Amino acid sequence: MFYKILADAVVIIHFLWIIFIIFGVFWGTRNKTVKIIHISALAFAVIIQVSGWYCPLTHLEVWLRAKHDPALSYTGSFIAYYAEKIVYINLPRDLIIMLTIFFAGLNIFLYLHKIKK
Repeated sequence: MFYKILADAVVIIHFLWIIFIIFGVFWGTRNKTVKIIHISALAFAVIIQVSGWYCPLTHLEVWLRAKHDPALSYTGSFIAYYAEKIVYINLPRDLIIMLTIFFAGLNIFLYLHKIKK
């Protein structure tokens, strides 16, 4: 059960990380440290999508689920279930790559627009 809870926690952290990648520009324009982390996260997201790699959080979650006893009847929390559906959305790979590049470009545009003001 411990590994199941950890795996669910990783999914929620993964979900929050994705939210940060998409909307972090709004916090990053006001905080230089957040801006550096956010731009690095955007670059990493583009690299792993274009390269066809998996996020390290995905590997961690899969490993934790493999350590979990599959015979348990409890299937997980409500929040983890729906967060997992969002994190591991079932879309064509090309569309995910295009969306990743779009959001990265949009965020960079917003950073540059904020700098010009």
